[in-house]
Amino acid sequence: MTRGRFISVEGLDGAGKSTHLQWLVEHVRQQQLSVVQTREPGGTPLGEQLRTLLLNEAMHLETEALLMFAARNEHIQQVILPALQRGEWVLCDRFTDATYAYQCGGRGLDLAKFSQLEHWVQGRPEGLLEPDLTLIFDVPLEVSKARMANGRVLDRFEREQADFHARVRAAYLQRAKSAPQRIKVIDANRSIEAIQHELATILGPWLQEQA
Repeated sequence: MTRGRFISVEGLDGAGKSTHLQWLVEHVRQQQLSVVQTREPGGTPLGEQLRTLLLNEAMHLETEALLMFAARNEHIQQVILPALQRGEWVLCDRFTDATYAYQCGGRGLDLAKFSQLEHWVQGRPEGLLEPDLTLIFDVPLEVSKARMANGRVLDRFEREQADFHARVRAAYLQRAKSAPQRIKVIDANRSIEAIQHELATILGPWLQEQA
């Protein structure tokens, strides 16, 4: 059986990530492929409980990072690996690039500690478990802020000051430069139609491999 594909979507809150993820899920399903749609932190019953803590409770930075990777380990073991081994595609709303951007870039987590956790949780005999493709939806900070100002209750990450979100965005773009084959930056400050056309073009070769 052919291993499924693992795709993650990333970006600042307000970049349209959720909308585009839903389109990606439907686009892949139209090719008669089985898709598991999931998210981080979360994706499992335990992960969702940890998500509630992470998004709402103040905590030490290293506690935050440890809980992120604890939720990720459960997610990998219970959802991601089994789905890939069944030949299904996994489309995930955030993965480890988000931890790099928010905890390292935004909060200043030591990169050596991040790397240790990444290799501990994602290490496999065949190499580090990473998405086959990561799509970072990028928008200017003012666009992100305006899109979030819709009256909904913001979590503790969304309530951070502008300089925090600037560091997060910079970390995302730095991460993309370090892994250009895996990570594609999408200008999300365009029409939905233009973005979907680009996504279809990017996914084309991946889908042809599965045909």
